Amino acid sequence: MVGNTAEAEDLTQEAFLQLFRKITTFRGESAFSTWLHRLAVNVVLMKLRKKSGKETSLEQVTEPDDESGTPRRDFGAPDLRLSGSLDRVNLQRAVDQLPPGYKAVFVLHDVQGYEHNEIAEMMGCSIGNSKSQLHKARMRLRDLLHEAIREKAREQRRAAGSGSINED
Repeated sequence: MVGNTAEAEDLTQEAFLQLFRKITTFRGESAFSTWLHRLAVNVVLMKLRKKSGKETSLEQVTEPDDESGTPRRDFGAPDLRLSGSLDRVNLQRAVDQLPPGYKAVFVLHDVQGYEHNEIAEMMGCSIGNSKSQLHKARMRLRDLLHEAIREKAREQRRAAGSGSINED
């Protein structure tokens, strides 16, 4: 599926790590081999979704593509990795604003990968409570992140408005 032996080996290892983490979710409704195959395919598909385009060597990027001597790539383009870092900072700020119960369930489930039954056992609550807390945490995060976006837009409008004052 990935066309690269080294990457296939890495994904195989990742699939077995997932197996170790998720073995308790195997219900026996199908053959174990079928379940393991589906888990492995899902690991590969998630990796392919996350992949960010084709890798290019630095030599290819900086060598001219024709006789004009212009580089192949525009180095003034926005750095998407940097904007991703800003998104992570905004997400962390939002998570830090969550009430302790919401935050604990969110981190355990969405960050660390625990199942609701495991979270319920760790926190001494019901599975339904864990699910409810996670849902409320996600809704609160959505509101906090939307508010951060609205605030950023307001700041940009203020900055644009103050820069366009016409002085006679």
